[in-house]
Amino acid sequence: MINRLMEDIRKKQAPIVVGLDPMLSYVPEKIKKAAFEEFGETPEGAAEAFYRFNCGIVDATCDLVPAYKPQAAMYEQLGLAGMAAFAKTVKYCQEKGAVVIGDVKRGDIGSTSEAYAVGHLGSVEIGGKKFSGFNEDFITVNPYLGSDGIKPFMKVCKEEKKGIFVLVKTSNPSSGELQDRLIDGRPLYEHVGEMVSAWGSELMGDAYSYVGAVVGATYPEMGAVLRKIMPKTLILVPGYGAQGGRGADLVNFFNEDGLGAIVNSSRGIIAAWKQEKYASFGADNYAEAARAAVLDMKEDIGGALAAAGK
Repeated sequence: MINRLMEDIRKKQAPIVVGLDPMLSYVPEKIKKAAFEEFGETPEGAAEAFYRFNCGIVDATCDLVPAYKPQAAMYEQLGLAGMAAFAKTVKYCQEKGAVVIGDVKRGDIGSTSEAYAVGHLGSVEIGGKKFSGFNEDFITVNPYLGSDGIKPFMKVCKEEKKGIFVLVKTSNPSSGELQDRLIDGRPLYEHVGEMVSAWGSELMGDAYSYVGAVVGATYPEMGAVLRKIMPKTLILVPGYGAQGGRGADLVNFFNEDGLGAIVNSSRGIIAAWKQEKYASFGADNYAEAARAAVLDMKEDIGGALAAAGK
C-alpha cells in the first residue's frame, strides 16, 4: 500500500490528505434536514448527515488528492451509528480510488494490540470465512507503550501489505510536556524517531517504509531534524491551515526529491465554505468550496517546494 500511495502522490502531484473530521456545525442545513427527516434528530440522523457530507467532499476532490483521513473520534461520539458511518466513509473513499488513513491513535500491548490491528487493518476468521472490520489502508498508532505496542500492528501490516503512522512529534501546543523531555541529552521525540526508523527497516516498500511517522507542521525545525533521522519514512504532517501551518513551513519535512511527506488539512478543507475566503460558494456548494481549498493548498505546497528546489 505504501508503494501505491507514493505513486498516487506522484501522479496527482499532491502530497495532500483530506481529513474527514465532520461536525454538525460544518454540515449545511440542507443535508442535515434531509437526514433528520429520514432518521430523526438522533445519532442515526447525525451519522447519516456526516456520511452524506463526506460523500460530497470526496466526490469533489478525489481526482485531486491521493488520500483521506477520517478521525474516528468524530464518529465514535455518535455510538454505533457513528461507527457505521465511519465504516461506510472508509468504503466510499476506497471505491473512489483513494487510500484511507484511519486516524484512530490506537495503542496497547499483546493480544489487545493485535485485536486493534486486525479490526482496523486485517480480518477475522469465523466459520472458515474471513471478514474485515473497518478495513483502512493505514492507521495512526501511539508508540508510548514501546515495541510491545507496535509489533502486533507491524505483523498485520506485513500480512496485509498495509501501514501505520506512529506519533512522533504531534502538533498540539502541550506536546512538549512529554515529547520534548530530554533523555540522554536529546529530546524524547528524537529517540522515538530513531525507533520508527528501525521498525521501518523491517517493513520496507520500494523506497519508503510501511511504518510512517506523524510530525506536526507547527514544528518545522524539529521536522528538519526528524527528516534526517527517518530518511525512508513517510511523514504524515497535521497542523496545516487551521492550526497555522503553511507551505513554507513544510519544506523541511520533504526529502530532496520532493517526496517523503503527506500533509493533512481537515476543517480548512471540509469547512472551507464557512471561511470568508470561500464564502461566495455558499452552503449548497460546500463541496466546490472544498475543492477550491484543495487547489489553493496544492499551489501553496507546490510553490514552497519549487522555491526550495525540491
